Amino acid sequence: MYKAVKKLALTVLPKGFLVKNELFFRSLFALRYKGKNHECTICNHSLKKFITLDDGDLLCPFCGSRARTRRLFYILNSEELIKGNILHFSPSRSLYRVLKNNKTIQYASTDYEDEFIADHAYDITNIACEDHTFDLIICYHILEHIEKDQKAMQELHRVLKPGGVCLIQTPFKEGEIYEDFSIVSEEGRLQAFGQKDHVRIYSVKGLKARLSNYFASITSKEYAADTRKGFTPETVLFLKKNVS
Repeated sequence: MYKAVKKLALTVLPKGFLVKNELFFRSLFALRYKGKNHECTICNHSLKKFITLDDGDLLCPFCGSRARTRRLFYILNSEELIKGNILHFSPSRSLYRVLKNNKTIQYASTDYEDEFIADHAYDITNIACEDHTFDLIICYHILEHIEKDQKAMQELHRVLKPGGVCLIQTPFKEGEIYEDFSIVSEEGRLQAFGQKDHVRIYSVKGLKARLSNYFASITSKEYAADTRKGFTPETVLFLKKNVS
C-alpha cells in the first residue's frame, strides 16, 4: 500500500513540492497507523505498527524514519552528544529536520552527490573546513562508498575537535574486509558488495583496525532489536579524539 501511494504521488506531483510538504502528506496517510503498540523516537508518534519495506526495514509512516535513523537519534540523546558544532554526512530528512531546528547547536549537513538535504557538498577525502572544527561528526553509511577510505578517516580526525566524538556505521560482515577495486560495474558491485554504489564490505574488526591509524580511542557498541521502537540490531563505532 505504502509503495503504491508513494509511486502515485511521485508520478502526479513534482518532487520538490512533495519534499517541501512531506510531513503534511505523511500525516494524512499515517492516520491509519495510529495506535499504542509502537513509538517513533524521532517524531514521538504512537503507532499501531511500522511500515515494513521490501528490504525488511521498518519505516515510520509519520516522519519517514528508518530503523537505523531512529536508533541514531536515540543514541545521540542517551549519550548526550547533541551539543556544540555538528557535521552530519548525508542525513535522512527526518533527522535533518529535527537537528536543523535545534537552536542550541550549530548543525551542518553535507552531501557530495546532491542526493540528500545538505548545506554543503564536502568531499570527505578533502573536507573544506579548518582543523578542530566539530564537536560531533555523524558518518553513517558513507565509508563503504569511498575508495580512498583511509584518506577520509584522516580528514574526519583532522576536523574533529580534541575531545570530540565521531559516530560511524556501515554494513558489516564476519571475517576480514572485502574490497576489489577491479569491480567497477554497478552489476558487479551489487553482486560483490550488496549495493551498486558500494566499493567494499567492512568487518567490525577490519574497520577498527583501519581507523586505529588515526583514532586512539575506538569503541564498538552492539545494540539489540527493540520491537516497540522499531529498532533493528545495530553495531555502531564511537571514535573519540583524545585531548592532546
